Amino acid sequence: METSALVLTLRLAGLTTLCLLLIATPLALWIASENSILRKIAQATVALPLVLPPTVLGYYLLVGMGPASGLGHILVKALGHPLAFTFQGLLVGSVIYSLPFAVQPLVVGFEGVDPGVVETARVLGASPWRVFQRVIFPLARMSFVTAAVLTFAHTVGEFGVVLMIGGDIPGVTRTLSISIFDLVQEMNYPAASRTALALVAMSFFALLLLYARAANARRSQLG
Repeated sequence: METSALVLTLRLAGLTTLCLLLIATPLALWIASENSILRKIAQATVALPLVLPPTVLGYYLLVGMGPASGLGHILVKALGHPLAFTFQGLLVGSVIYSLPFAVQPLVVGFEGVDPGVVETARVLGASPWRVFQRVIFPLARMSFVTAAVLTFAHTVGEFGVVLMIGGDIPGVTRTLSISIFDLVQEMNYPAASRTALALVAMSFFALLLLYARAANARRSQLG
């Protein structure tokens, strides 16, 4: 297995998970508390990466990050280089591509919190941050675990978006999924099998952790 590809994949998955938990939490809170056409539009927009082919999303991100677009031109002026074919570009693409895997579990968790408990805390004078910290977060804790695990596992297995935005630059944008593609192209099937098995193992143990935590949480509630 290519060590640099493994390190880059884990780094990308870890940073994507962290960024999405910070971005998805307020977005999911708003979606869960809103009941209007704006909520439906937001939910549909967030869910788009689930139904769009990865190459389509990757293409638009590649064009958007390029110097020919307005946003890309601003980024080039600010950073001194385009975001495409850089690790930072991969991170932006991964955050957008994995957004529904973070937002949707959090929305479900926040919707499951008793509104009466939240309202009582507000009436007693708790600030919005205090309400979130002491009421909403503890009651929706498993949703954060679910969002983190699904986001991490999904990012580890990304291929189409990563290939479109980052290409195949060793040590910069070559993730494990890209490495497998290269090995198959070279007809190095034993090495491809070992790398693929590593991806399967990572995804399996991430999901195993998720289901184990969920089972423990249910037992605690029943106990």
